[in-house]
Amino acid sequence: MACSSCDTATDHCHGTLIVHTGNIAECTEDGCVELDRLRHAFVVDCFDLAGGCSCLDLIAARRAS
Repeated sequence: MACSSCDTATDHCHGTLIVHTGNIAECTEDGCVELDRLRHAFVVDCFDLAGGCSCLDLIAARRAS
């Protein structure tokens, strides 16, 4: 099955955008440097990742201090 965005030359990414605290983002697609939400069909909060994210530890440490 072909990607309709690829077929129409629409600027997009096939990776998943992961948004961390402070709106810091990373993409699962190797080489993706345009981390705009509009380019990604899949956007998840880092807290929803299997196994969690170190952001949770940072938030807990800030609250404890």
